[in-house]
Amino acid sequence: MRILAAGVLAVFVAVGCSGPSDDVFGAELYESSCAHCHGSDLAGGIGPALGPGSNAVTLTDEQIVDVIRIGPGSMTSFGNRFSDAQLDSLVEHLRLEQGS
Repeated sequence: MRILAAGVLAVFVAVGCSGPSDDVFGAELYESSCAHCHGSDLAGGIGPALGPGSNAVTLTDEQIVDVIRIGPGSMTSFGNRFSDAQLDSLVEHLRLEQGS
């Protein structure tokens, strides 16, 4: 059972490690790179909630970018897989969804 669980986790990590194409932004970028852990509705799942009322609302835009790049804890590190424009669009999408 542990081997199966490890295999499933490896698949999720592999999906999270694949970088998006250079022309994916905002909601599409979130859906392709973040939603499988944080939920399509930002309500959380494997990863914490990012939507309204979540702790993510209290973070600055720069802190969100740092979290995406560093991947603290068990989160996948996206390092430099996203361009600055993609990161900006991702933060803009999160803020829009958070009502900020």
